[in-house]
Amino acid sequence: MMRFLADENFNNEILRGLRRRVPDIDLTRIQDTELAGKPDTLILEWVAQHNYIVLSHDVNTMRGYFYERLNAELPVPGLFLVHEIKSVGAVIETLELIVLASDDTDWIGEIRYLPF
Repeated sequence: MMRFLADENFNNEILRGLRRRVPDIDLTRIQDTELAGKPDTLILEWVAQHNYIVLSHDVNTMRGYFYERLNAELPVPGLFLVHEIKSVGAVIETLELIVLASDDTDWIGEIRYLPF
């Protein structure tokens, strides 16, 4: 099953909606872990070690650190970036589809902007 780690600034309305649609989803918020307040570089290292896909609104810095790891041939999980101005419902539907129709190995080393 796919495991998601939501960045500290990620929209909780999206997280609640996704949990309602996919009750057994493995979804953790950074602020509920020892990663709270840590830099993006450490977060990406941690998710690579623990096999999580990152959910973030941080289009600028998170994406940059992701590509740094990729270029250094370090393991990188999937990264789903959501612009905050996008429709919450459309983002929830897209994430639900991803969870139901794919697995975590489909997203290794991939960045996707949601909704599609």
